[in-house]
Amino acid sequence: MTSGHEGADGPAHTALIIDSDNELLNTLLPELRRSAGRYDEVLLVIGRDTRTMLAEHLGDLGGALHWRDPSAFYQRLGFAYEGFRRYLAEQHAAGHRVHVIAEPDLAGGVDAGMHADRAAAYLAYEAVCNDTYAPYDAAVTCIWNQRHHLTGVLDGVRATHRYLLTTAGRVPSPTYQGPERYLAGRQDLSLQPAPADVDHEVVLTEVADLSRLRAVLYPWADQHHFAGESADDLVTATVEVAANGLRHGAAPVHVRAWHGQDTLIVQCDDSAGRPIPATAGYRRPQPAGAAPGGRGLWLARQLADIVITDTAPGCTSVRLHFPYGVMHRSPA
Repeated sequence: MTSGHEGADGPAHTALIIDSDNELLNTLLPELRRSAGRYDEVLLVIGRDTRTMLAEHLGDLGGALHWRDPSAFYQRLGFAYEGFRRYLAEQHAAGHRVHVIAEPDLAGGVDAGMHADRAAAYLAYEAVCNDTYAPYDAAVTCIWNQRHHLTGVLDGVRATHRYLLTTAGRVPSPTYQGPERYLAGRQDLSLQPAPADVDHEVVLTEVADLSRLRAVLYPWADQHHFAGESADDLVTATVEVAANGLRHGAAPVHVRAWHGQDTLIVQCDDSAGRPIPATAGYRRPQPAGAAPGGRGLWLARQLADIVITDTAPGCTSVRLHFPYGVMHRSPA
């Protein structure tokens, strides 16, 4: 985003989509010069290659910039979203106006076959942050490299950012969709079928069965070298979703667990077939009065990496992805 009051219709959440190093330099350097005199802090959370390239052209501007390693923010997708929110909230509380320039790290620690799905899941957070980050009077500009992402992902980038940064400056994105509309559109996407053979299947009929689910999940996580907090997070996220199915959906709840390369996957299917609200679990619930099920799904989105929901007649599904490399990074 750029500053909260710079966009007449809301925060100026901006995407810089590039296809060459020259385009990056010709577009981003003028923006950095403008921001250095406009904000109390310009924070760059960008990859090593991008930082090295920029550093050669910054001149005396370099002292006005602050740098953070992307690994400090880009953990699990929910962690990244919440980590940036906390940073913006802290800066706002201190009376600082900041511009964050970030380059999403979506490939590290993830099976190659999951890159597109992870990018698509991340874009849901990009959509929601238009509202979530708005109170902090901050600017966020996201760098997306066309050489690294599929056309469909870049279409999603344009749909989730209010503005595009070009060599002519910041312009409205012609295909921008508000968070509710964008997330509602994602609900039209169906889950790919689970494999016929899974590692475990547990059928739950009452809340007391959750202890049996835990007893299955912990050894399974340990078998795949998930240890300590990572195993705890996998079990907690799964139990929260299964409990939601029992309390707010309908029994029985079928829980299936399987693995693919270095990723553990769990799917919880309740028998209600009630649609899950498009924004459920993306916005941090309030201490009291949260919508039913919202707290459990929010916690699952924090503890798992990718969370996908789907509804069909007589079945509400939540699928959780736990990539080993992502789950074993230290949170920011």
